[in-house]
Amino acid sequence: MIRQIFKKKATLLLIFLSINFAQAQWKKQNSGTDASFRSIHALSKKNVWAGGSRGTILRTKNGGNNWQVIRVKGAESLDFRDIYGVNYKIAYAMSAGNAEDGAAKVFKTIDGGVTWKVVLHRTDKGVFFDSMDFWNENEGILIGDPIDDKPFIMRTLNGGDSWQRIEKDKLPVVLEGEASFASSGTCVVTKANGKAWLNTQSRVLFTPDKGETWQVYQTPFKQGLTSGIFGLHFWNENEGIAVGGDYKNDKQKVDAERLPNVAITQDSGKTWEFLAAAQPYGLKESGWMLPNKNLLLVGTSGTSLLDESKSTWKAIDIESFHAVSCFKDACWAIGGKGNLAKWVK
Repeated sequence: MIRQIFKKKATLLLIFLSINFAQAQWKKQNSGTDASFRSIHALSKKNVWAGGSRGTILRTKNGGNNWQVIRVKGAESLDFRDIYGVNYKIAYAMSAGNAEDGAAKVFKTIDGGVTWKVVLHRTDKGVFFDSMDFWNENEGILIGDPIDDKPFIMRTLNGGDSWQRIEKDKLPVVLEGEASFASSGTCVVTKANGKAWLNTQSRVLFTPDKGETWQVYQTPFKQGLTSGIFGLHFWNENEGIAVGGDYKNDKQKVDAERLPNVAITQDSGKTWEFLAAAQPYGLKESGWMLPNKNLLLVGTSGTSLLDESKSTWKAIDIESFHAVSCFKDACWAIGGKGNLAKWVK
């Protein structure tokens, strides 16, 4: 069981890590840009999309051997904090920022990034998009900062042609100061059967029916202005993780009780339990379960790996990444200043 993690002494851990470093690591790829990225979506072993600052989109069709840098016309000042690729031609990109400044938009391409169309644009004060995901090519869901003491959740059921806010009477009242972090494009997770999980700093909102009904689950993460949950990942309908920390203390070396950074659920999010803090200690923004049952986490503090024995975390490196996405055993991580890498064994 994953929850049966125990701590090793530092000296033994270092010896153990030195033996296993060569088994799996990140191999840098040339992104061709110095834009900063907080979203990536691997939809196959060859096709990957990524979204970043200055209206920049990255796209590969050959597993990262070459990356195409796309500048979205009219989005030069926008920061694409989330992206969803349907296939090598169709993708959605979400910009995060104040709506009153023209930054709350979702773009769509149907020609591989040659042209982009704005399919959602909010201008009302207070709207700020955080994350999105799709059940399929046409049906998707998006979360933003709360408005009027209720979560701000929108969905499209027709390929982005129209978006509606989920009726407020269907949603719970938000806690004071409660919101989500637009940090890694992973605050929303969907499954093809209509289920979706959305996180704030300390709670998870769950819908089994594409937003018609909602349940709220408490996690052990504490809500903070700069701390809490930064992202979710579910590898099946029951098992998933929430990762996080504090972005103002993103590399703080503390024990799990003082600043834990990963929690697990085995009952579809109803209950959560902290695991031992992933090492390197500090902020984790995104994670993935690999086919061999290893857990791979990234953040500004570095990359962490929990091997199949589920006995202890391996500190792979201290490289700063914001987001990770995998298709089976093909994984990519991305971060600031065009920092891009592929997971190799």
